[in-house]
Amino acid sequence: MAKVAAGQIDYSVLKGHKLGRILRKLGLVKKDQVHEALDIQKAGRKVPIGQLLVELGYITQRDVQEGLAAQAGMAYMDLEGFEIPENALEVIPAANVRVFGVVPVEYNERAKKLKIAMKSADNFRAVDDIRLLLGVTVEAVVADEELIDQLITKHFTKEESVTEVLSELASDEKFESLAAAGDQSIDLEAVLEASEDNKVVKLLNLVLLQAIKDKASDIHFEPFEDEFKMRYRIDGVLYEMAPPPRHLGTAITSRVKVMANLDIAERRLPQDGRIELNVGGNPVDLRVAVLPTMHGESVVMRLLDRSNVELKLERMGLDDKDLQDLRYLINRPNGIVIVTGPTGSGKTTTLYAALAELNDISTKILTAEDPVEYDIDGLCQVQVNPDVGLTFPAALRSFLRQDPDVILVGEIRDLQTAEISVQASLTGHLVLTTLHTNDAPSSVVRLIDLGLERFLLAATIEGVVAQRLVRTVCPKCKEQYTPSEEELMELALTPEAVGDKKFMRGRGCDNCHGSGYKGRLGIFEIMMLDDEARELIMSESTTAALRNHAKSQGMRTLRESGLRGIFDGRTTIDEVVRETVVEE
Repeated sequence: MAKVAAGQIDYSVLKGHKLGRILRKLGLVKKDQVHEALDIQKAGRKVPIGQLLVELGYITQRDVQEGLAAQAGMAYMDLEGFEIPENALEVIPAANVRVFGVVPVEYNERAKKLKIAMKSADNFRAVDDIRLLLGVTVEAVVADEELIDQLITKHFTKEESVTEVLSELASDEKFESLAAAGDQSIDLEAVLEASEDNKVVKLLNLVLLQAIKDKASDIHFEPFEDEFKMRYRIDGVLYEMAPPPRHLGTAITSRVKVMANLDIAERRLPQDGRIELNVGGNPVDLRVAVLPTMHGESVVMRLLDRSNVELKLERMGLDDKDLQDLRYLINRPNGIVIVTGPTGSGKTTTLYAALAELNDISTKILTAEDPVEYDIDGLCQVQVNPDVGLTFPAALRSFLRQDPDVILVGEIRDLQTAEISVQASLTGHLVLTTLHTNDAPSSVVRLIDLGLERFLLAATIEGVVAQRLVRTVCPKCKEQYTPSEEELMELALTPEAVGDKKFMRGRGCDNCHGSGYKGRLGIFEIMMLDDEARELIMSESTTAALRNHAKSQGMRTLRESGLRGIFDGRTTIDEVVRETVVEE
């Protein structure tokens, strides 16, 4: 039987058809051979038809791959003896090739069109992400997995470093004209051309991949008078990377703006955008914030690697008592539960973990957030947008007409939001929200300062959770040591009180970038409101009186929670001192 030539096939017509029919259309099998395989399946052999046809000796495994590619509307390419053209080798960085498991096979520079070969037709996200990262049109074909791996090994195993790409860019004179021009006289065509330059694209891709690999939470691109800095925030601490030459600043920030669909012509106003990627099968969201400064535009990209975040309360670092208390609070039929702490202390993650636990078919959950950080199935999530009048109060008023059981208010920032949250809790809803205060008892004073009546607070607040994140000791270079008396004094501890307790620290290694820390741990302070605490709020008692009462009822303070982390060998004295205050 004669096989149909590849040029005579319209693969889009075959898309979605059954494999047996596709193999017939491609001239690879006859009708009776397909029926023979189908009869074997009907007789009870639960094996894919392609595998049966291979076993019967009618086709090869390569034929099956070609049929599966056609089923997805894609061509199959034979890479036996194929040599990648020189211009295609330069288009896609080696790091991207390895992450996506694809190879470039053809590149049209004038049309900016790249053809890639991939191992499976299912890898459609790679096409979208390469299109976004490289700013080119992408056509995909399917090829043999082994031959793709051979080409990757031959051409793309050399690790490209950020430093190497920077040195290539530093010697490229075409970017210097951008630095020479003032902000008002920059040629937009030159900016756009610079943002699409292969080396700039390669640099940004390497920076992104390195950040994801190191589990960074933010990437900062910062222009100064004589330099342009790149920094990562890992476990809450900023680390500087090799700085690019100052004149590359405009090209790098413009590339980020193009990827985030922002206006590259607007250089006087702040802009916010979002980039969605799928790196190595893991969804990664990038929130982009552009800020005009004296010396150019400062860009911060916040990485939300959703594969890294396991939204379970058990994984938040709560001990058994705190976990029990928090579960009690979030399972109340109504009332307000507040999670408090500074920016970056993990409040949102704790609230999402609580919502993930409450999220079942019998519970209607609505959230008002600015911005929506994680997209969770089963939750109705609303992005607050003050520019069009969709503020927290406006969203909350609408929520009350949506018959919810649980409402998440991203943050109580003003009296209106606080009043509607109280109203929602009084009408039988559980309201979860956040505040910025130093500890749990201070939240009450903060809400009173906003203008809320004490009797409303006493009637609605069920509990307040204060939290911080402390870095954990790197498991690869962990060692036991004896702290000095000065270190112990910072925690108001004496050698006698410490006794035989063990202290751990990290020596510093490649795994933790020499810092001695890897990962973070939550420390918590949970204040439950009983009748006496409500009386104290009503009688205008001080924050200290409320704190002392909560401690007498078993509340463990942030400092005490941190001490438990130290004695368990999970964190260090320095971290707990940095994140908690001395108790009065």
